[in-house]
Amino acid sequence: MWLAVISNDGLVTDDYYKQGLAVNQALERDHRAGSLGLQADIMRAGSGIRLFIRSNNDVALPSAIDLKLAHPTRAGQDQTVVMASEGQGFYGGKIAGEVVGRWLVSIEDPAGQWRLHGEWQADSVEPLRLTAQAGK
Repeated sequence: MWLAVISNDGLVTDDYYKQGLAVNQALERDHRAGSLGLQADIMRAGSGIRLFIRSNNDVALPSAIDLKLAHPTRAGQDQTVVMASEGQGFYGGKIAGEVVGRWLVSIEDPAGQWRLHGEWQADSVEPLRLTAQAGK
Protein backbone atom coordinates (compact mmCIF):
# COMPACT_ATOMS: atom_id res chain seq x y z
CA MET A 1 0.00 0.00 0.00
CA TRP A 2 1.29 3.49 -0.89
CA LEU A 3 0.13 6.73 0.59
CA ALA A 4 0.92 10.09 -0.93
CA VAL A 5 0.31 13.40 0.72
CA ILE A 6 0.33 16.70 -1.09
CA SER A 7 0.74 19.80 1.01
CA ASN A 8 2.16 23.26 0.86
CA ASP A 9 5.21 23.25 3.12
CA GLY A 10 5.16 27.02 3.03
CA LEU A 11 7.99 29.30 2.14
CA VAL A 12 9.93 30.53 5.14
CA THR A 13 10.57 33.81 3.42
CA ASP A 14 10.18 34.96 -0.12
CA ASP A 15 12.60 37.85 -0.06
CA TYR A 16 15.93 37.11 1.57
CA TYR A 17 17.45 40.35 0.28
CA LYS A 18 14.91 42.55 2.09
CA GLN A 19 15.34 40.54 5.28
CA GLY A 20 19.10 40.93 5.02
CA LEU A 21 18.71 44.70 4.71
CA ALA A 22 16.45 44.74 7.78
CA VAL A 23 19.05 42.81 9.80
CA ASN A 24 21.77 45.25 8.72
CA GLN A 25 19.57 48.20 9.69
CA ALA A 26 18.94 46.69 13.15
CA LEU A 27 22.68 46.15 13.64
CA GLU A 28 23.36 49.76 12.65
CA ARG A 29 20.88 50.95 15.31
CA ASP A 30 22.57 48.73 17.91
CA HIS A 31 26.00 50.12 16.96
CA ARG A 32 24.65 53.68 17.08
CA ALA A 33 23.42 53.08 20.66
CA GLY A 34 26.91 51.83 21.49
CA SER A 35 28.59 54.89 20.02
CA LEU A 36 26.25 57.09 22.07
CA GLY A 37 27.14 55.13 25.22
CA LEU A 38 23.49 54.42 26.03
CA GLN A 39 22.40 52.37 29.02
CA ALA A 40 18.88 51.81 30.38
CA ASP A 41 17.24 50.30 33.45
CA ILE A 42 13.69 48.93 33.22
CA MET A 43 11.68 48.71 36.45
CA ARG A 44 8.17 47.38 36.93
CA ALA A 45 5.47 47.86 39.56
CA GLY A 46 2.23 46.08 38.63
CA SER A 47 1.09 47.34 35.23
CA GLY A 48 3.29 50.42 35.53
CA ILE A 49 6.72 50.42 33.97
CA ARG A 50 9.53 52.94 34.35
CA LEU A 51 12.61 53.37 32.28
CA PHE A 52 15.77 55.28 33.14
CA ILE A 53 18.16 56.07 30.28
CA ARG A 54 21.63 57.53 30.60
CA SER A 55 24.53 58.11 28.25
CA ASN A 56 28.28 58.54 28.45
CA ASN A 57 27.86 61.38 25.96
CA ASP A 58 25.66 64.44 26.15
CA VAL A 59 22.76 62.95 24.16
CA ALA A 60 19.46 64.77 23.79
CA LEU A 61 16.79 62.24 24.71
CA PRO A 62 13.43 62.24 22.90
CA SER A 63 10.11 63.15 24.54
CA ALA A 64 8.90 59.55 24.08
CA ILE A 65 10.53 56.15 23.63
CA ASP A 66 9.03 52.94 22.27
CA LEU A 67 9.33 49.91 24.56
CA LYS A 68 8.64 46.71 22.62
CA LEU A 69 7.82 43.50 24.43
CA ALA A 70 7.91 40.29 22.39
CA HIS A 71 6.95 36.93 23.86
CA PRO A 72 9.37 34.25 22.60
CA THR A 73 6.57 31.79 21.75
CA ARG A 74 3.27 33.71 21.73
CA ALA A 75 3.32 36.47 19.13
CA GLY A 76 -0.28 37.41 19.99
CA GLN A 77 0.93 38.77 23.33
CA ASP A 78 3.52 41.13 21.81
CA GLN A 79 2.99 44.81 22.58
CA THR A 80 4.53 48.22 22.16
CA VAL A 81 4.36 50.69 25.05
CA VAL A 82 4.94 54.36 24.31
CA MET A 83 7.01 55.61 27.24
CA ALA A 84 6.48 59.32 27.98
CA SER A 85 9.35 61.41 29.31
CA GLU A 86 9.15 62.38 32.98
CA GLY A 87 12.37 64.40 32.80
CA GLN A 88 16.03 63.75 33.66
CA GLY A 89 16.14 60.47 31.71
CA PHE A 90 13.06 58.89 33.31
CA TYR A 91 10.14 57.57 31.23
CA GLY A 92 6.85 56.01 32.30
CA GLY A 93 4.16 53.86 30.72
CA LYS A 94 1.58 51.11 31.30
CA ILE A 95 1.72 47.48 30.21
CA ALA A 96 -1.47 46.03 28.74
CA GLY A 97 -2.52 42.62 30.04
CA GLU A 98 -0.60 40.06 32.04
CA VAL A 99 3.14 40.01 31.45
CA VAL A 100 4.94 37.21 33.29
CA GLY A 101 7.89 35.01 32.49
CA ARG A 102 10.59 35.56 29.88
CA TRP A 103 10.25 38.31 27.27
CA LEU A 104 12.41 39.85 24.58
CA VAL A 105 12.54 43.59 25.17
CA SER A 106 13.82 46.47 23.09
CA ILE A 107 13.72 50.21 23.49
CA GLU A 108 14.27 52.62 20.65
CA ASP A 109 13.89 56.25 19.78
CA PRO A 110 10.89 57.15 17.58
CA ALA A 111 13.20 58.19 14.72
CA GLY A 112 14.70 54.67 14.63
CA GLN A 113 18.28 55.90 15.08
CA TRP A 114 19.26 53.66 18.01
CA ARG A 115 18.07 50.56 19.87
CA LEU A 116 18.83 48.73 23.12
CA HIS A 117 17.60 45.17 23.55
CA GLY A 118 17.83 42.11 25.75
CA GLU A 119 15.89 39.42 27.60
CA TRP A 120 13.68 40.29 30.54
CA GLN A 121 12.27 38.09 33.29
CA ALA A 122 9.12 40.19 33.74
CA ASP A 123 8.21 38.88 37.19
CA SER A 124 11.66 39.59 38.64
CA VAL A 125 11.92 42.27 41.31
CA GLU A 126 15.35 43.28 40.02
CA PRO A 127 15.52 45.97 37.32
CA LEU A 128 16.71 44.93 33.88
CA ARG A 129 19.83 46.74 32.72
CA LEU A 130 20.32 47.13 28.97
CA THR A 131 23.78 48.24 27.89
CA ALA A 132 24.74 49.03 24.32
CA GLN A 133 27.87 47.42 22.98
CA ALA A 134 30.18 49.68 21.01
CA GLY A 135 30.14 48.45 17.44
CA LYS A 136 31.77 49.02 14.11
